[in-house]
Amino acid sequence: MRPAPTLLVLAAAAAFGGFAATAIRDAVQSPARAAEPAPAQAVPMVAALPMALEGQPMPSLAPMLQRVTPSVVSVQAAQRRQVSPFGNDPFFRRMFPDLSQERIARSLGSGVVVDAANGYVLTNHHVIENADEVSVTLADGRTLEAEFIGSDPDTDVALMRIATEGLTAIPLATGSPLAVGDFVVAVGNPFGVGQTVTSGIVSAVGRSNVPGVGYQNFIQTDASINPGNSGGALVNLRGELVGINTASFNPRGSAAGNIGLGFAIPVELARNIMQQLASTGTVQRGTLGIDTQAVDARLAAGLGLDAARGVVVTRLHGDSSAAAAGLRTGDVIVSANGQRMDDPVSLRNFQGLQPLDAPVTLEVLRDGDARTITARLRAMPRDGASFDDRLTGATLSDLPEAVRRQNPNARGVLVEKVDRNGRAYRNGLREGDYIFAANSGEFRDLAGFRDTLAERPQQLVLRISRGGRVGNLIME
Repeated sequence: MRPAPTLLVLAAAAAFGGFAATAIRDAVQSPARAAEPAPAQAVPMVAALPMALEGQPMPSLAPMLQRVTPSVVSVQAAQRRQVSPFGNDPFFRRMFPDLSQERIARSLGSGVVVDAANGYVLTNHHVIENADEVSVTLADGRTLEAEFIGSDPDTDVALMRIATEGLTAIPLATGSPLAVGDFVVAVGNPFGVGQTVTSGIVSAVGRSNVPGVGYQNFIQTDASINPGNSGGALVNLRGELVGINTASFNPRGSAAGNIGLGFAIPVELARNIMQQLASTGTVQRGTLGIDTQAVDARLAAGLGLDAARGVVVTRLHGDSSAAAAGLRTGDVIVSANGQRMDDPVSLRNFQGLQPLDAPVTLEVLRDGDARTITARLRAMPRDGASFDDRLTGATLSDLPEAVRRQNPNARGVLVEKVDRNGRAYRNGLREGDYIFAANSGEFRDLAGFRDTLAERPQQLVLRISRGGRVGNLIME
């Protein structure tokens, strides 16, 4: 198995607290009465919580969890590494290859069975990233080898398959979206101690400002999320999957423990990614095909706007869905499908979370007038041959969204794969190369790079970075 290379969250205490508060209030408000002291033998020696209060059974999550916990599994990933006593010195490693020893790095996480018939298990990409072997331990104690189906680093979703009978799949939530204040339960395997349940509420929805993570639309919860919970289930009181736990936030690092800031991937997004991975093994995303920049006070004054808000379109790429829909350079996009667009990051994040070919309703300001434009997100070709014959055999992609979030000025494209029999390989292009400039023109991303090659320059020179070194490649 070789996963593709390279991100968390109920009510028993709250409900009990409510009942307890009612009982205390009634006791305080009832009038004091004189009474004969009870005989000493009538006083119970040990106090116990009542099984029922006013004839009603005490609330418990146990019945719901009995249905949910068989669907949550533990995930063990192993990565094999060759370690030399000479470290990374290439000369001595070549001279004494027999002295290298194999080391196995192991990591733990969680997963959720979402399709019993097909044996599909959802987890996080970072749980199985770069793993050579992945196994899954079921709630009944069985440990099985897992088959890697595909993963999407930008949303941190991965799909595996296990071949066995007697699996229990968790139902995926549909209908009304989560709201702040809804009770949720997190189930996973924190620190490898075994299956563990924590509870809390939904603290926020639509979070998109988590550092170092790709496309974001997180559920935030105060349910305890700790290392090892990644890939586990976030469920509602009906026992339905509402999210995949993916990260916890602590400025002092994960070793400092949980501080009530956990994040989970919404089930709608996880379902969309899972369906794409199950059918093709990869994820395709659409784009409007535009370059933008944030509207600051200077731009707002120049465009005649009342306030500095939105993103202004600075470039329309050829054959883009935005151009086909009637968008123009200088238009200011203030919202997409009702969501505020305050900067290029928020617009790029919005596009990355939409299904392919999804309709998008843009609220646009043009010459000070508001108007509505409807466009559809188109997939960007990734095979080098569709860009230029000299790139035949290369598979290209945009920079990871996490990289762009850390460095908003980052520009360029990545070379994901190179066919050894293709023209790109013969020209010196290699897997993992980072193309950040070319003599064909300036570009920020894959759409821009393709646009610069539309005129088929007679000579094509790429400026690339490989292993920390920068150089030029002449593509012939």
